[in-house]
Amino acid sequence: MPAPVVVVEPLFPDVADADRLVELAHRFGRYRIYGEDEQIDLDIGRGLYPRHDSVQNFLRTGGARGPGADLATLASRTSYFREEYAYDGAEHIGGVDSFLHNPGLAQAARAVHGRPLVEPAIAFANLMVPGQELAVHTDVPEFRGANRKNLPQWLLVVMHHSGLFDAWRLHIATGIAYLQDMDGGALRYWPDGAGGDATTLPVRSNTAVVLDTDTVFHGVDPVAPGTEAPRVPRGATLVAADGRWVLARPDGEVIGGYGWDELRFSVSWKAYCFADEAERDAWRDRTDDLTADAIVERLVADLVERRLAPADVARDPELGRLLIDAHVRFPAA
Repeated sequence: MPAPVVVVEPLFPDVADADRLVELAHRFGRYRIYGEDEQIDLDIGRGLYPRHDSVQNFLRTGGARGPGADLATLASRTSYFREEYAYDGAEHIGGVDSFLHNPGLAQAARAVHGRPLVEPAIAFANLMVPGQELAVHTDVPEFRGANRKNLPQWLLVVMHHSGLFDAWRLHIATGIAYLQDMDGGALRYWPDGAGGDATTLPVRSNTAVVLDTDTVFHGVDPVAPGTEAPRVPRGATLVAADGRWVLARPDGEVIGGYGWDELRFSVSWKAYCFADEAERDAWRDRTDDLTADAIVERLVADLVERRLAPADVARDPELGRLLIDAHVRFPAA
């Protein structure tokens, strides 16, 4: 069955609320490269990238524009900018509440997961400059006792794709909201799974799409197609300044400048969805939580049972890569 994907249009019945979200983006003002500071290592995957699965797939395929580019070019194409506006249901900046508690997003989340209790948790903004794209991936899932704060992201992705931990999985709905019209930067997703065809959704102002991004592969087509992304070094920032947006190195040297209409701006919404109060309370009270040792033990046992690895595979320094290869199947390039 195709994964449910729900378009919310309009996102805000009063367009002034959409305008206020754009104003909030300017007021927040400073955005860092996504994911630079997130690194958790375990012995089974020491040295792997946080999202080793999607990074390796992007390097292999070259993304939307195909293979052939050098490593620095590929890295710049995907070094986009992100900041949180709200976390755990609490605002980091005033004015995001009407988005975090948007009734249209909540109703769509119920349709996506078939679970009536919806608890909005996170709102964060993504900004992409001309030439950038988002590599095909699934989002980092969560489980009772296991999330990106205590386990590597790639391992959480493996856990979900393996299907071995569904009883502990937290069902998260993701809404992606757009506040502008844009020809490029369309959302590309695979509702029928990695073996199915891709569908694209253009960027349209005051709309949102809600889906299970932990399960559905998705990415973003190039912004301003035909434009090459600027070289974006580690520590770079994108900052609102005097009506323009300045891309700068850590030392303040300016790399480039953009008007608002040149940037792809989206605000993502994530909410936990529960079947009933008992399911929600198990999450809140941390009952029946998973542990890292139990997770690795189950994954290793599965490899051995399926004869994908020898009995002593737990001591293999390449175990992390073996798990990714065994469980994460990307759409064809």
